[in-house]
Amino acid sequence: MTEEVCPFAFNFDPATFAIGDTVSYRVTGSLAGMPFVGTLVGVAEDHVVIADDPKDPASRMRGTRESRPVVEEADIC
Repeated sequence: MTEEVCPFAFNFDPATFAIGDTVSYRVTGSLAGMPFVGTLVGVAEDHVVIADDPKDPASRMRGTRESRPVVEEADIC
C-alpha cells in the first residue's frame, strides 16, 4: 500500500503570506468545517484576497489574515 501525498504545498504562516501562495481556508455558515484551497491574489496588513482561480477576477474573496483564513459564506463566489 502506498502512502498518499498531498498535491498542495500550503503556507500556514500569515507573517510570510505573499501573492501566489496556496492556502487552506475556511468558510463560515453552512460550509463551516469543510476545507477549501485557494491562491492568494492580494495581501494586506489585516486581510487577504483569495481566489479559487487566480485568472478569474469573479472568484476573488476577502479573508482574514491568519494561518487558515476565514471567508464569510456570503462572499463565496
